[in-house]
Amino acid sequence: MNEEVTQNDVPEDDFSDLIPVDGVVRLRLDFGYDGTDFAGWAKQPGLRTVEETMEHAFAQVLRMDVSPRIVVAGRTDAGVHAAGQVAHIDVPLEQLIRVSFSRVERRELQEQGGIPFVDGLPQVPHSMLHALMRRVDGSMGRNADVVINKVTVAPAGFDARFSPLARRYEYRLADGLEHVNPIDRRRTAFHFYPLDVDAMNEAAEMMLGLRNFSAFCRPRPGATTIRELQEFHWERDEHGVIVAQLQADAFCHSMVRSLVGACVAAGSGTHSLDAIEDLRDKGDRTSVFKVMPAHGLTLTQIIYPPDDEVGQRADLTRSRRELTDDAPIA
Repeated sequence: MNEEVTQNDVPEDDFSDLIPVDGVVRLRLDFGYDGTDFAGWAKQPGLRTVEETMEHAFAQVLRMDVSPRIVVAGRTDAGVHAAGQVAHIDVPLEQLIRVSFSRVERRELQEQGGIPFVDGLPQVPHSMLHALMRRVDGSMGRNADVVINKVTVAPAGFDARFSPLARRYEYRLADGLEHVNPIDRRRTAFHFYPLDVDAMNEAAEMMLGLRNFSAFCRPRPGATTIRELQEFHWERDEHGVIVAQLQADAFCHSMVRSLVGACVAAGSGTHSLDAIEDLRDKGDRTSVFKVMPAHGLTLTQIIYPPDDEVGQRADLTRSRRELTDDAPIA
């Protein structure tokens, strides 16, 4: 005698009776990480990186042999942290439904005729995106040093790397033992002697504007060192730590930490402002002032235009400058 097969008897991986869902959805990922134990963002053989860690988690959750590529807004260097990082990932809709919906929810989706599209964008339910985020974060571990905070459907034309208007960084520096807090040791650099914040701000001000920052960037084949530094200033916080805020349309490799090093040279009195200005204008990569430690640096924000302008912005950025795929920016 044949027994009736109920919904609960359907194997978890049985997807054959659902309406086929073709295509992919571009998702925006907002996330952060403690860069201490990472060899930077970009994958490198034999090294632990943020990109490899996240792609491994997505491949596991999406049940794919290879994760879709994650394209990030700011490719940070080894030891650099991020509190406001952004990336995009193109996920096959079928895989997204498989891992994000229960069997009952999948059948409800079938009855509704699948995922609706409006102006070419799939209207993915918030519950599905939240489930994906929760499972990927779970795959990386409850106490992981990288956490996805938000997943949304990206607007048309969105490119995490080329759509930004600007990136923002913070650099934290304790000058003297009286300003050292062991709790913050992973995100605050240390300088043995007191620094003159006014002199540091004078040095920072002379760096502002659209210029060639070749003196502060490690050269990369095919990559320009012309950037617009829109904001750069220093102030002491309530605990006496000197904190820099920087904003630019983009930063090239080691640029932020080199600029910080120039300000430290001014603040310590080892180099005059005139000498630093001369080095800036010559444009030659120099070791006169050091590249400051990575752990004091945090990517705090990626600034994008309104949703209806992200595609145009991405096209404009691509036409104005070239960036190598493996070049970290800080």
